[in-house]
Order: sequence, then structure tokens, then C-alpha cells
Amino acid sequence: MLFTQAAINQRYVYRGLKRLFDIVASLAGLIILSPLFLVLAIWIKADDSKGGVFYSQTRLGRTQKTFKMYKFRSMCSDADEKLKTLLKYNEVEGAMFKMKEDPRITKVGKFIRKYSIDELPQLWNVLIGDMSLVGPRPPLEREIKEYTDYDWQRLMVKPGCTGLWQVSGRNSIGFHEMVELDLKYIRKSGFIYDFGIIFRTVKIMVMPNDAY
Repeated sequence: MLFTQAAINQRYVYRGLKRLFDIVASLAGLIILSPLFLVLAIWIKADDSKGGVFYSQTRLGRTQKTFKMYKFRSMCSDADEKLKTLLKYNEVEGAMFKMKEDPRITKVGKFIRKYSIDELPQLWNVLIGDMSLVGPRPPLEREIKEYTDYDWQRLMVKPGCTGLWQVSGRNSIGFHEMVELDLKYIRKSGFIYDFGIIFRTVKIMVMPNDAY
């Protein structure tokens, strides 16, 4: 099934209320979690003082708009430079890179990745409108070079901090299955469906899946 941008754009009520919820929820989350952010900042710097507390990557959002996505730094300060030598060890199929025993990950990084705590700064991306709480995973610029026209459909909606892929197996799922899950989300998206994914995300943060 192929989607059209015009059909997606016509969901005015859903998109407007979803944006309102994103603003309220992300702002509340940033305020409530600010003490945790301070503790994590100290822990990250104590573990590896060379790099910063936060890490940003250029990602593609809705209609291929680029933006800086923020995370707590979970890797060594020269992780991007080391990536080229590790691409041959990629453990997931398609236009993504994942490696379970990635040597670039710090001790703190292993913990915050396991519980998805490294993703919390994306609440700022949600607040300023780059992302939504729920949506497809935003791809890297190098990943889209392998996209087909079918794959591009996942960029017709705003990307999310969490989504159907993240709560359905995450790293055990290959790229093509991820695309199918993202398109399923676009097809079925609605308030009840979104809240269901958020609930499942919280559950996974408490009882982690195979995030790494």
C-alpha cells in the first residue's frame, strides 16, 4: 500500500491534538526528569571526561527535513571516527548499523542504553517540534542512500522518540521489517494507538527488551 502526503496532511484534528499533547507531555517530562538529568550528566562526565554530556546527530524528519537529534552520550568521544572500521560487523539487515558488543560504548552507556535512558533528551526535540513522542525512527543521512520509494513513505509523518518498531523487538528486527512496522503505524495511527505504544514503551523501560 502506498500513502500520499496529501491524505496524511488532511488529518487536521489528529495532527493538531497530537502536537498539543507532545508539547504538554515533553515539557512536563523535562521538568520532572531534570534532577535525573543532572545525576546522569555527572555520571557520564565521571566515566569519560573527554566528551560532552549530550550527543547530537543529524537525522531526517518529516518530508526529509534535517534536524539535530539529541541523546545522552553513551559512547566514547571519538565514536563517529571509529564507525567506519566497524561497519563490516553490522548485525542488522538493511540501512541501519547495530552491533551488540560495540566497543565504542562506555560503561555508563551500556546501562542507559539498556533502559533507553539515553533517549530522554529527545523530549527537547519533541518540545521544539522536530519529533513527536510516537512515530517512525528518524534515519541517518547515510541510511537513506539505500532507500527505495517504498521505504521513503516512513518519512511522510513526524518521527518519534518511540514507535511500533521499538516496542516490537527493536534490535532483533531487520530494516525491512522495521519499515513494515512504521507503515503499519502510519496506517493505524490514532490517539488510542499512540497511548498504547507509550504504555508499552514505559513497560519496556522498566523491564528492558534487547536494546543495545
